[in-house]
Amino acid sequence: MNVLVINAGSSSLKYQLYDMSTESVLAKGLVERIGMDSSILTHEVEGQPEVREVSEILEHTTAVRKVLDMLTHRKFGVIDSVDEIQAVGHRVVHGGETFRESVLIDANVKLEIRKLFDLAPLHNPAHMMGIVAVETNLPDVPQAVVFDTAFHQTMPPTSYLYAIPMVLYRKHKIRRYGFHGTSHDYVSQTAAEFLGRPLESLKMVSCHIGNGASCTAILHGKSYDTSMGMTPLEGLMMGTRSGDLDPAVVPFTINKEDLTLNEVNSMLNKHSGLLAVSGVSSDMREVVQAMNEGNESARLAFEMYAYRIRKYIGAYAAAMNGLDVIVFTAGIGENSDLLRKKVCEGLTFLGLELDEERNQARSKQTRRITTDSSKVDVLVVPTNEELLIARDTYRLVQKAAMAKSETPS
Repeated sequence: MNVLVINAGSSSLKYQLYDMSTESVLAKGLVERIGMDSSILTHEVEGQPEVREVSEILEHTTAVRKVLDMLTHRKFGVIDSVDEIQAVGHRVVHGGETFRESVLIDANVKLEIRKLFDLAPLHNPAHMMGIVAVETNLPDVPQAVVFDTAFHQTMPPTSYLYAIPMVLYRKHKIRRYGFHGTSHDYVSQTAAEFLGRPLESLKMVSCHIGNGASCTAILHGKSYDTSMGMTPLEGLMMGTRSGDLDPAVVPFTINKEDLTLNEVNSMLNKHSGLLAVSGVSSDMREVVQAMNEGNESARLAFEMYAYRIRKYIGAYAAAMNGLDVIVFTAGIGENSDLLRKKVCEGLTFLGLELDEERNQARSKQTRRITTDSSKVDVLVVPTNEELLIARDTYRLVQKAAMAKSETPS
């Protein structure tokens, strides 16, 4: 079965086509600047030169059609006909409390996703445009949705509720939802397989450290707590997001700086984090370079960044009454041996022993970076959210086909 994975943004659309018999990527690409007359489609096939096409793409339906044209292109394509696409899987950021797992799309699912627009106004509407665009171009192909929040729906109320009037939760569903769930789910499964241990037996902290960052406490294979909250702003210090702060900072800043609520919201989401403290960049590589050149603001930003990750790991070790595994993943987590070292330096009380040579080694494979005698295993696991989406989509379509075949005619 070939599964097309779609991640639609407001002006972009990422895609990967999987052959699920081997779980290999046949082709992948990106449509950028949707809504403009100079939109860019970038198409990649393993072992072939990248293809780049500039054209007018004013909405997502046209973007999907362009993607399908490229996938079936006589020279650049990887399939002969769109009929060879048997299923489409979508990433959707917010599933609220409605969706605890991935589901096949029907009219009711689309209605529920629309109801959640208020919880993810920058993401869910764009994802819906992607779903409708595929529906228009491939009307008979089953579609599935995989929610970033679904993995965290196993959290107990002690983890997901805020200590605010309960009427706000009952009326408006104000609570912790968590994000990066698809990544945390994938790397926790991969980590357990690598260690040769049942996932259900492990106490694990998964650290998804990229421009957006979150830590998740995974107890017996299920999300027990996570650092991001109702929105992705809460938790760790990030590239441009502040992470945790005293809520009173918001009204205080509004009064002192004569800012609007929207301006403060923009400040906390787009002008804080590494960028604000370092004064250099939101990119960890550039911050580290400036730090090595003697920039003290960059050093402070790096130290704060590492400290907050370490603090969350320690808190989650206490919450789970122990810790077996720490996983680093995503752009910074997978590539910055310096950050991993800094985080792990303060966790020796857990019996963690970092192996310097293993930590500095470069690899795109899952690997252990602690010594053989370390009481806590620390792994680097390259995340693959698209593959998990493809797997879930394949599973759901196969399950539905089996159920249909077993139904008496």
